[in-house]
Amino acid sequence: MSKERTSLEHCLSPEECLARAREVLLLEAEAVRALADRLGSGFLRAVELVLSSPGRVVVTGVGKSGAVGRKIAATLASTGTPALFLHPGEGVHGDLGMVMRGDVLLALSYSGATDELLAIIPAMKRIAVPIIAMTGGNESLLARHATCVLDVGVAREACPLNLAPTSSTTAMLALGDALAVTAMCARKFTSEDYARLHPAGSLGRRLLLTAGDLMRTGDACARVPETAPVRDVLFAITAAHAGAAIVVNEQGLLAGLITDGDIRRRLLEDPACLARTAAELMTRRPRTCHLEDLAAACLEVMQNTARGIGEMPVIDAGGHPLGVLNLKDVLRAGIV
Repeated sequence: MSKERTSLEHCLSPEECLARAREVLLLEAEAVRALADRLGSGFLRAVELVLSSPGRVVVTGVGKSGAVGRKIAATLASTGTPALFLHPGEGVHGDLGMVMRGDVLLALSYSGATDELLAIIPAMKRIAVPIIAMTGGNESLLARHATCVLDVGVAREACPLNLAPTSSTTAMLALGDALAVTAMCARKFTSEDYARLHPAGSLGRRLLLTAGDLMRTGDACARVPETAPVRDVLFAITAAHAGAAIVVNEQGLLAGLITDGDIRRRLLEDPACLARTAAELMTRRPRTCHLEDLAAACLEVMQNTARGIGEMPVIDAGGHPLGVLNLKDVLRAGIV
C-alpha cells in the first residue's frame, strides 16, 4: 500500500531537496563521464557494424531500457542511420519478421539477463544478424552472444536505494547518442540532409524553403509600367494588398520598385506627385533575389539593410520580374 501523499515541506527542507537533486545530477554526470574513459575497440566495432550494414539498426529492450532504446532508434533515424525499435516481447509473437538479413541488432539490457530479450537471440543467430550489446553485465549471457559489447556499467544508481534505473539509463542514452553522432559524422551527414528528414521543423524550413516557394505572383503582385501615373501605382498596390509595386520597362525588365511609404513621403512634400510617373518616384536597382535563393538568406538581407526591406522583387537570370517576396510572408513561414 502506497504512503499517503504529503507536501514537500513535510518531508524535505528546501536545502535537503536541492542537495538531493544535486547529488542525482552529479552521480549521473559521473556515470556519463566514466564512459569516455572506457571507450575502445568495442565501440569502434559497433560503429563499423552500423556503417557497413546494408539494412537497419534494430534497437530492442524492455522496461526502462526499452524506453531509452526508442529514443536511440529515433536519434539514429534522424541522423542518417535507418533504424527502428522492436519490443522483444512482441518479437517472439511474430514481430521478428521486421528483422531481416543485413540488419544489425542493438540490444539494451543493463543486467544482460533479460528473459524476453534473450529469447530473440537464437532467431538473430539463424539469419546471421550481428548483435551489439549495450549492457553493464560484461560477462552476461547477452554479452557472450554479442558480436561486440558496449559497457554501460555504473558505480551506482542515482536512486538512494540503488534500485531504480537512473545512472544506468542515463549512461545508455548518452552512449546511444555517441554511437548515432559518430555514425552521422562518418557518413558526412549534413545540415541539408538533416533538414530533408525534418521538413516540418524550423530547421527544415530554413534550409529548404526558397524565394520561389514564398513569393507572391499574379494578382497578389503589383506590377506597373514606368509610364504609369503614381495614382495608378497606388491603386495597383492597394488592389494587390501589397506594400510595393514592381516597375517594369518596355522590354518587361525590372526597372525599379515603389513602396506605399515612398508615395506617402513624397505626398507630404509634393501633393501633386500623384500625377507624376512611376519612373520619377521609383527606387532604381532595388535589392533583388532569385527563385532558388533560400528564403532564410533573403530574410537576413531584408532585416539587415539600413532602412529595412518589406518587399524584394524575385527576378530570373535575364532580369525579368517573376514575383515579389514579402517580409511578412517570410516571417509567417516560421523559418526563424
